[in-house]
Amino acid sequence: MKFDLHCHTKSGSIDSRVSLERYIELLKQQGFHGMLVTDHDSYRGYRQWRNSVSSLQAGDFVVLEGIEYDTKDAGHFLVIMPDGVQLDLLRIRGMSVEQLIHVVHHMGGILGPAHPFGSKSSSAMFYKKVRRNPRIFYEFDFVEGFNTCESAQANRIARLMAARYGKPCTGGSDSHEEKYVGMAYTEIDADIRSNDDLIEAIKEHRITDFGGTVRDFTRKARHKNAFYSVWGFKVYNRSLGFLFAPRRHHRIRKLSIPKLHHHPGNASAS
Repeated sequence: MKFDLHCHTKSGSIDSRVSLERYIELLKQQGFHGMLVTDHDSYRGYRQWRNSVSSLQAGDFVVLEGIEYDTKDAGHFLVIMPDGVQLDLLRIRGMSVEQLIHVVHHMGGILGPAHPFGSKSSSAMFYKKVRRNPRIFYEFDFVEGFNTCESAQANRIARLMAARYGKPCTGGSDSHEEKYVGMAYTEIDADIRSNDDLIEAIKEHRITDFGGTVRDFTRKARHKNAFYSVWGFKVYNRSLGFLFAPRRHHRIRKLSIPKLHHHPGNASAS
C-alpha cells in the first residue's frame, strides 16, 4: 500500500491551506491508498473530519491519525499512537525528547524525528541534545528518510543515519499547499487499515520503499534557515512550552506513567 506519512490540514495546522477532503481527493488521483494526518500539536483536523459526513466518502482510502509534536530540545517528531489511545498530552508542546519517548512508548505508540537534517529551527540534528548524544536514535522507531521540504543532501544524510542505527525510513510530503500533495510516498508490504496496523508494520520493518521529489528551492526556503527565523522560532516554541508547563505536568500525572529514569539510550556517545 502507498501512503503519504506527513500531511498537514488547514483545520489542524495554522500554516496549511489544504482541507482533509481535498487531500484525499488529490492523493487518490495519484494512486495513493492512504495518508497519515500529522498536524502540529493537534488532532483537530483529523477529528473534525472523522465526525463529519464527508468521512463516509473516503471509501477504501485509509486516513490515519498522527501528530507532529514540538519538543523543547530536539525539534519535531512524528508520533503514531495505537487505536483508541486518546493522548491529548500531545496537544501541549514542550516535552523534552526523553519525556516524549517515555510517554509514547509506555502508551504503546511509536515515534521518529521529522526531517532530522532539515530546517535548523525544527530538526533533531541541529539541537545540542541530539548532536551530543546521537545514540538516542536507538530509542526512535523510525526516521523520516525523505521529506519534500528538504534538500537532497539532507534526505540522504537522514537515510544514512537511519541505516547506521538500523531504523526503517518513511517518506512524507509535509504538504501545506495543494501543489505539494503526493510529492512523497511510503510503500508498505501490509494491509494497513488502522493505526495498529501501521505501528505493527513499521516495527516489523515492512516498509519496502519510500521517496519522492524534492521541491524547487524558493525564497521561503532560504529564509527558514536564516538566523532570525531559527532563533525566532526557538524562542517562540520555548515560550509556549514554558507557558503550558503546568497544564502539561498535570496531564502527565493523570496518566500515572512510571517516573522517567536514566537509561542507556540517554548515555553520551563515546
